[in-house]
Amino acid sequence: MRIPLLLCLAVIPLSLHADDGDSDLTPWMVERITPVHDSVSRWVSNTSRNIDDFFGSDDSYSVENRSFLRLSSEFDWQESEDFETDLSIRARLDLPTTRDRLRLLIESDPEERQGTLADQGSQRLRRDQNDSSSTTIGLDHLDSKDKREGWATRFGGGVRFRLPLDPYVRLTSERLWDLGNGPWQLGSYNRLSWFNSDGYSARSRWDIGRPLSESLHLRYITQFQWQEEYDTLEFSQGAELNQILGRRSAMRYAAAMVGNSSSSPRINDYYLLTHYRRDLHREILYLDVIPELHFPRDANFDPRWAFTLRLEMLFRGDIRKRE
Repeated sequence: MRIPLLLCLAVIPLSLHADDGDSDLTPWMVERITPVHDSVSRWVSNTSRNIDDFFGSDDSYSVENRSFLRLSSEFDWQESEDFETDLSIRARLDLPTTRDRLRLLIESDPEERQGTLADQGSQRLRRDQNDSSSTTIGLDHLDSKDKREGWATRFGGGVRFRLPLDPYVRLTSERLWDLGNGPWQLGSYNRLSWFNSDGYSARSRWDIGRPLSESLHLRYITQFQWQEEYDTLEFSQGAELNQILGRRSAMRYAAAMVGNSSSSPRINDYYLLTHYRRDLHREILYLDVIPELHFPRDANFDPRWAFTLRLEMLFRGDIRKRE
């Protein structure tokens, strides 16, 4: 399933409307989208709650369930390179009443398969760098601890469907601190993974930020990554200013540098970007427009433009009670 480029281009003018109402789509587009969205959302909700009811309790039909299915189609262009398009699929089925709280994950873009930090860049194109036709399915055991009170950890494992099958295990930990009595917050995200085909990998993300006003938020993000396949420590440092433009649109302004090696640090890329995100229709359909300017080492730090256009559809089941 690929959303044609012409459709992507057609919705850009719609995103420029003022935030009057909850949709930028025309009535005939709404009539075609709504039945499909409602049908798939019911399937997501019913599937997760039925599985949870089997392993857990009757409360599975009344408690909050954060299951979702996300489909996104992306168009990507980089100066001096070919145009690319990609379909990304990610699903999460929560099982909140199961004795050991579990989450079923289905994804075509696990972070372990997105290459080096230099490959990922600003994460314009969320695709599996090695084999976009494969899908990863796994089960996570969730920690009930609040990450504001201690380290929240989850352990998971599963398989990547390819030939031969590629099993994996991963351990993830998260923590959030309020710094003093001020508005600053520090967040930490860390993951250790093993894929049979690629070996071990480790990544760490530290995010410190604060609101500047009701519509502006400042963040500084530091990332580290090591992969056995490449056997080098990578790092990136970035700054972001996030701005709420209206009830259904926001903008991100960011600058970052990416490098590698701990003994002799080497910068491989600098880049600037703006990321415009628009809720096109009732928190169901989203549009992302991301122009970027890169200064890569392999081009002698000469400027290189890049552009991404993304359409994303989100299917979520509402909280409901058994009748």
